[in-house]
Amino acid sequence: MQPSSETTQRSRNHDIAEQAATARASLPEPLENREKNALIDEAKRLLRARDAVLVAHYYVDSDLQELADATGGCVADSLEMARFGLAHQASTVLVAGVRFMGETAKILSPEKQVFLVESAAECSLDLGCPVDMFADFCDQHPDRTVVVYANTSAEVKARADWVVTSSIALNLIQDLSNQGEKIIWAPDRYLGDYVQRQTGADMLLWEGSCIVHEEFKGEVLEQLKQLNPDAKVLVHPESPPSVINLADIVGSTGQLIHAVETMNAPLFIVATEEGILHKMRQRAPGKNFLAAPTAGEGATCESCAHCPWMKMNDLQRLVNVLKSEQNEVVVDEAIRSQAAIPIKRMIDYGQSRST
Repeated sequence: MQPSSETTQRSRNHDIAEQAATARASLPEPLENREKNALIDEAKRLLRARDAVLVAHYYVDSDLQELADATGGCVADSLEMARFGLAHQASTVLVAGVRFMGETAKILSPEKQVFLVESAAECSLDLGCPVDMFADFCDQHPDRTVVVYANTSAEVKARADWVVTSSIALNLIQDLSNQGEKIIWAPDRYLGDYVQRQTGADMLLWEGSCIVHEEFKGEVLEQLKQLNPDAKVLVHPESPPSVINLADIVGSTGQLIHAVETMNAPLFIVATEEGILHKMRQRAPGKNFLAAPTAGEGATCESCAHCPWMKMNDLQRLVNVLKSEQNEVVVDEAIRSQAAIPIKRMIDYGQSRST
């Protein structure tokens, strides 16, 4: 447990909820097709003119995902977004996602200009792990290896020994545990709990959570399964244990997309941010998908699995950034060089496991 009082924790959760509410209030209105097509054409022209490549997360609006695919960019998880930006020859990287994703891209590509489509797009996991409190926590346990999730600020990454994504978390923690390492894990307590239960590692967990995945409900998900007995349940490990325990597959965004491509099932119930359904439908056009329920009295309730900060990214904001050159990501060089160490360590580890 982190060294903060319950009052401090409640205050931080309240601040995060207020910021999420502010983000929801600023979400764009749906565009008419004519206006949308005009913005797409302008975005394509500006991307070429700026020698820019668009990298988009699976959770952003489908219009931005399609634009990234159509212009030689990529749609991926946060790590692959940063790796793609590093490898691409473009001098400018435009990130459709949230702040920590832009920071990670800049950390790996300091010589490039990196812009966020929306600079106010945050992440509750990042917000829930302020670097001053986290550093104090780490200092109280100097014998432990510090492992932080990618959903953290550049400053928190700079304090870490390792950065991980959900795709390699289990393997890395198991390897560290086998070497006798004791772990500090931050910031997602649900992912940390899942990893701890799977590996038996000695882990101290930070008390953070994703405001989207935390809302999935095991009871109503079980009811939805009963209504759809042929469906397979896909769950992101940022979800509560009651939801994870009902899963056929627990995995990262990329692993869940791979599951819909390879599993022999006509229907999938998906417990992660609903933006991923666009890519799932593209990759498995003959299959059907249901968003896992997050609220309501029955399993037929509508899912609320929408990240307000991801949904702030839209075509109009993208065009505005390309025109104005605002929202450039700047990371202090001392922080950047230190944060690059655990990030590159993660990349090397991932590559070693794939060979």
